[in-house]
Amino acid sequence: MKVIISYPPLPMAKGCPMLGQNRQFQYFHNPSFIYPFVPACAATVLKENGFNVIWNDAIAHRWSYDKFLDYFRKESADVIAIETKTPVVKQHWRIIDELKSINPNCIVVLMGDHVTAFPQESMQSCKVDYVITGGDYDFLLLNICRHLRDKTPLEDGIWFREKESIKNTGPFKLNHDLNSLAFIDRELTQWRLYGEKLYKGTPFTYTMVGRDCPWAKCTFCSWTTLFPTFRTRSPEKLLDEIGMLIERYNIKEIFDDTGTFPSGKWLNQFCEGMIKRGFNKKIYISCNFRFDYLKPERAKLMKKAGFRLMKLGLESANDETLKRLCKGSSVNDVIKGCRIAKEAGLDIHLTIMVGHPWETKQDALNTMNLAKRLMTKGYADMLQSTIAIPYPGTPLYEEAVKNNWFRFGSKDYDKFDMTETVFKTPDMTPEEVMHICDDIYKIFLDPRFLFHHLKRIRSWEDITYLSRGIKPVAGHLLDFMRRKT
Repeated sequence: MKVIISYPPLPMAKGCPMLGQNRQFQYFHNPSFIYPFVPACAATVLKENGFNVIWNDAIAHRWSYDKFLDYFRKESADVIAIETKTPVVKQHWRIIDELKSINPNCIVVLMGDHVTAFPQESMQSCKVDYVITGGDYDFLLLNICRHLRDKTPLEDGIWFREKESIKNTGPFKLNHDLNSLAFIDRELTQWRLYGEKLYKGTPFTYTMVGRDCPWAKCTFCSWTTLFPTFRTRSPEKLLDEIGMLIERYNIKEIFDDTGTFPSGKWLNQFCEGMIKRGFNKKIYISCNFRFDYLKPERAKLMKKAGFRLMKLGLESANDETLKRLCKGSSVNDVIKGCRIAKEAGLDIHLTIMVGHPWETKQDALNTMNLAKRLMTKGYADMLQSTIAIPYPGTPLYEEAVKNNWFRFGSKDYDKFDMTETVFKTPDMTPEEVMHICDDIYKIFLDPRFLFHHLKRIRSWEDITYLSRGIKPVAGHLLDFMRRKT
């Protein structure tokens, strides 16, 4: 049986869609692609179980739509699986119907956070055969393919057609053993396509030891829909994978794309293993983390173990907003966490959101000013700024529907792509929200920030890292300028 795991091209003047492995969706004109780790796991387990698997990331390859359709005709696959998100789900419905018209016998599977929230909607809106709910695409896609090949019963969490009826196997269960997964087949899944400019060590790649976040309460995070409970592989499994990446591919840095990297006893065991095996001298580690997890001794141990950069959610400089978003941290935690990290020698990447429906213009400016203060004083090194988006399946979406916060219809999914504001705001026009988001990126041009970066240069590696970082920043600024015109 031939199975294609595909990201069909989505031709848009808005730019290149950042779809795979993204908790937030954006279009970029100067894209870099994050490894779609769970679909890559799916490709690996399918291959291990005797299926003929083809990895087809037509977005990362920058294919035209016509080229993709010609490819689909030629391959004549038995199954094609597509990951979707809210801003492009309607495009995927149209693509699925076209694929079914080309090859009616090809089974189409749709997966992702949007269809987890609204599975019946996609079953009714296009000719898709199966919808996977929950985030364990790998285990459930394997189950569907075994069902088609071997008549294996379908697991919980799958929607399907039976003659003219739409049926499902009930709510998904996150009861799969992550330690049972083999290391991803990096060659099959074309790992060299993926990587971002904010990493210092090259060659660079990704791991993902957990699914997805031990907090799992933030009201805006679409991945809490996929992974309402947190699971990880063991520290030893990740250490073994890092050892393989060093030996086989000479990897110099990894970013672990778990929503929040595990902490506590798990983290201590992992750090001790990095030091004991000597990996801390061979590779950098970067990860997503939480400000309130940053304690002085923990940060020092992480630095000793090879950690370099933490991605941390500042989100807002207003405690009331952080409370409403259920962040479980405060503005004081942000400031304190940045200081602890910098004292330990760790780099900080801040993530920020603007355009919350209850925030005033002054609230948004407070957020920008806090980010500027942290960046220009050397307490943070990088940032990204996005528009607040209420993805279906999240408490924020439900709250927005209930309170009529949308500027347009709650089903106008194409507009959830960060090229415009989704929410009404108390005293800001949509243009003002976008302008503040743009101005946050301009912090990179502040002479005080540039001075802190330049004085940290110690090697040619630092120079090349800095030069690589200029390109995505310029790209973000250009994207905002395009949206204004």
